[in-house]
Amino acid sequence: MESQKLQIEQLESRIALFHHAQKIPNPPTGWVKATRLALGMSLQQLAKKLSITKQSVRKIEIREKEGTTTLKTLKEAARALDMELVYGFVPKDGTLENYIEKKARAMAEKIVLRASNTMKLENQENSTMRIEKAIEERTILIQQEMPKALWD
Repeated sequence: MESQKLQIEQLESRIALFHHAQKIPNPPTGWVKATRLALGMSLQQLAKKLSITKQSVRKIEIREKEGTTTLKTLKEAARALDMELVYGFVPKDGTLENYIEKKARAMAEKIVLRASNTMKLENQENSTMRIEKAIEERTILIQQEMPKALWD
């Protein structure tokens, strides 16, 4: 468990570097074409650097714009433009910890409410405050244990 916590912390520090990049929209034409045009480079010149035809470069630019290109192709194009491709993941919830907590809370609610409904049927219903406290406690426990079922 400690190694997993360390992995999360290390990944969080890397992810934090991408938060600003996440807000930068891709150029409408795609990075390859936008960079090529900004540098004043022709299709033929880029094609020569990639050792392919200019029609193949045009296809690369189209596939990038459509989102159907590969990382390998983008890395090769970046190298030919004397640049580096940088990519990463940024959690929608801001951090991995927030994402884990969200999933743990959902699982905890499911478990606690299932038990609460059973108790209700047996006429032993808990108060809303007690149910919420049980959900909070279970959420913390699930976050600590990180069961594989959390991702089902």
